[in-house]
Amino acid sequence: MRPDLSILTMSGILDAKPKVGYFMTGKTRSSYVSDTIKDISVKDVMSVPVVLDESTNLYDAVVFMFVEDVGSIYITNTGFLTGVVSRKDLLKSAIGGTDLHKVPIGMIMTRMPNVIYVTQDDSVLSAAVKIIEHEIDGLPVVEIVDEENKNLKVIGRISKTTITRLFVELGNEL
Repeated sequence: MRPDLSILTMSGILDAKPKVGYFMTGKTRSSYVSDTIKDISVKDVMSVPVVLDESTNLYDAVVFMFVEDVGSIYITNTGFLTGVVSRKDLLKSAIGGTDLHKVPIGMIMTRMPNVIYVTQDDSVLSAAVKIIEHEIDGLPVVEIVDEENKNLKVIGRISKTTITRLFVELGNEL
């Protein structure tokens, strides 16, 4: 029985006091999981960003997207985030009869300030909430270089897959 009480104590459900005994902390297993998720920051799980310059033509962007196997590409100009382009954006352009070799990706991208983003210090939970609220596949992780001019440098990305992988890992630990 003591090993079971030790496990419950380590998980935070019980607390132990010498010469007094064990007592409930009030935490449930789900609140433990919730606290764990809230404590994980984006920088702990973000992956390498997939970035192109806004002067890149649509054909090269399509090839790049498939080579990198991603659902969206972050677009920059002089190193700062200016927009994002998704598979759907590229598909619309290709179906519309656009000459993919002549049109720059900057013409079809979603431009700032309409791009939703997170910083590396935000929680994974807040990133997941933004993904759900805005019905998007992923978010750029940015570093705010100049607050006044809204200059953002892309330093990573977090996607539905990244968050799902994290939840699976946390579920396997319990």
